[in-house]
Amino acid sequence: MMSHDYSILSLFEITDGNINVQSVSKIKTTHSQHVHVINASLTYDRSRCSHCGKSALIKNGFRLSKIRLPTINGGNYELHLRRQRFYCKKCHHTQSASTNIVVANQTFSRQLKHTVMELLRESLPATTIAKLCGISPSSVIRILQNDVHLPNALKELPPHLCFDEFRSADKLMSFNCCDSVSHKRVALIFSRLSKDITEHFINRYSLSQRQKVETVVIDMNAEYASFIKQIFPNAVIIIDRFHIVQLAGKALDSERLCAIELFKETERRLYRIGKSQWRLFHLDAKKVNAEKSHYLKGVNEYMTQQNAIDLLLQKSPSFSKSYDFYQCVLHALRDEDPATIAGLIDNYQPQGTNMDTVVRTYQKNRAGILNACRYKYSNGPIEGMNRKIKALKRSCYGFRNIKNFFLRISLIYA
Repeated sequence: MMSHDYSILSLFEITDGNINVQSVSKIKTTHSQHVHVINASLTYDRSRCSHCGKSALIKNGFRLSKIRLPTINGGNYELHLRRQRFYCKKCHHTQSASTNIVVANQTFSRQLKHTVMELLRESLPATTIAKLCGISPSSVIRILQNDVHLPNALKELPPHLCFDEFRSADKLMSFNCCDSVSHKRVALIFSRLSKDITEHFINRYSLSQRQKVETVVIDMNAEYASFIKQIFPNAVIIIDRFHIVQLAGKALDSERLCAIELFKETERRLYRIGKSQWRLFHLDAKKVNAEKSHYLKGVNEYMTQQNAIDLLLQKSPSFSKSYDFYQCVLHALRDEDPATIAGLIDNYQPQGTNMDTVVRTYQKNRAGILNACRYKYSNGPIEGMNRKIKALKRSCYGFRNIKNFFLRISLIYA
């Protein structure tokens, strides 16, 4: 019998040696679900009262506690534990025998709550976790709110920061900040408003602490550039290199679509090259293969990558100029050459294309773009964080409660 008790208790990782198993049965609940019930008792000798401290305790019957255990192979299990009651003849207080498998006055075992927390870290929806653990979705949310807390502000700010934003609950935009070097989260704010971000840093950190921030990496959001100097007086603003290239790449795509639209009826070959091989025009010109012929799907011909590019550039001078500008920007950033970037921005002549708008944006962010060539920091770490946040939101079909959303985010990065 002792080995039988040990097998059942060890199966659920119950290490309390004072628990003795009497029987195991299967019952049907009011929701037509079957639950495996482990009937057990908890008793031990106790002399002193926890209220008055006197040695006047006597045993006074049992009290039944129903404790939910983790599921095994999809089955629901409960521990019906008859806990020894004690009565104090001095102060007349009663108390029950305690065990470490459950928190006082709760019905979910520690192991079940641990299982719920592990599943929450896997970005699963609350309804899915509830089905796996045999509890209700509201119980999953209650465990989340009781056991997870939003992190406190850091004692000291790191010298290098990344700023970005993401769409949170109820179509709201929230602010995210992390360390550019260690990739640790620094701040997560419900709102992306300049006022809220400014108050967050000014109220939590002294001026001397904020003066130690050396660099802040941002995208081309004009709002960030307007208040960064107010919060961090000595910080250098860096525009993320990916966003610099992305902006020019979008303008290049617009020009490519305009160019091939002219060849849609007359030059079907050029149209197919521009339509199906658009990735070739985003490649670094140094990596384009000019020797080996490949079968290009969509064009249905064998030709080199360089030949396909040249065919379209020769027929569209305006697209050719946009392509040359894009390549110059790409090479200057990869070679970390701020002088070339400055020359491109300062000496650019308007061409009546979408690239003109790009250059005007570059001119407004000239200092930050030049700093992108001088410093190695980027927004890569925070973009990776936002990708995980978006994956969490997508797998859970969105969040209506922004606090629960932020608790799930905190659990991922705990």
